Amino acid sequence: MVSTIDAFRDYLQKEKKYSPHTVSAYLNDILGFQSFNKAHFDQENIDEVNYSQIRSWIVSLVDGDMSNVSVNRKVASLKALYKFLLKTKQIQVNPLLKHKALKTAKALQIPFSEKEMAEVIGGLQVPVGFEEVRNKLIIDLLYTTGIRRTELIHLKRSDIDLSSNTIKVLGKRNKERILPVLPVTAVQFSLYVNERSLVENIQDSGCFFITKKGLKLNDSFVYRLINTYFSAVSEKVKKSPHILRHTFATHLLNNGADLNSVKELLGHSSLASTQIYTHSSLAELKKVYEEAHPRNK
Repeated sequence: MVSTIDAFRDYLQKEKKYSPHTVSAYLNDILGFQSFNKAHFDQENIDEVNYSQIRSWIVSLVDGDMSNVSVNRKVASLKALYKFLLKTKQIQVNPLLKHKALKTAKALQIPFSEKEMAEVIGGLQVPVGFEEVRNKLIIDLLYTTGIRRTELIHLKRSDIDLSSNTIKVLGKRNKERILPVLPVTAVQFSLYVNERSLVENIQDSGCFFITKKGLKLNDSFVYRLINTYFSAVSEKVKKSPHILRHTFATHLLNNGADLNSVKELLGHSSLASTQIYTHSSLAELKKVYEEAHPRNK
């Protein structure tokens, strides 16, 4: 007999088409609650709990100094489970139906400036050897296309079309999109393809980006790469691949791109997701407005 957890895993993988990382995070949150429920209420069946038990778990997480953001994420995993159980008619009432998320302060994502971007890319203007050529292309590609870190890692050799200067990206929920590549980035692609062909014993040959040992890149590798290069030019607290995605969107909006176009390039399903990037362009707009309006002279 398939357990509730196994059925939910299949649902996330096959119907929702979530990534292995996302599925693992959901299940870890649910198993954490299940362990708490067993220890405090001697109850194993997760589909028979009431809200007071869930609230006790939430209180224990907060008392353990977990941030409200992390608590909300864990509760969201549990909420997804109960929506699944409702859908499959395994429960009649969602115990989290009237739950309100804990209040959180909105974290302001500060993009890199155009000057900071120019300094980093300028420092790699004439890359030498496989690693430098690869690193420059990774930075260039993240900045000029706005792709996610995981999308970059999973790029295949067959996804790159240098004849039309485009790449095929597999986004969230296996949604594909074709992105244009700037001519300046296409040059870096050609350089990298030549350097990559010289790497011996490539084990993950299907992957476009590899390490010098011929292995597929991982999340921490890409994070460290971006953090290392940008630490030299920026004092911003957060220097991550996601900030480069944020920078891509902000710089496009600052330079006149419309929101719908940026939405399509980022692979967002709705404008609401893209609008989080507009605060920075609003600051730029305000600056232009104050400098240009006669009443401010």
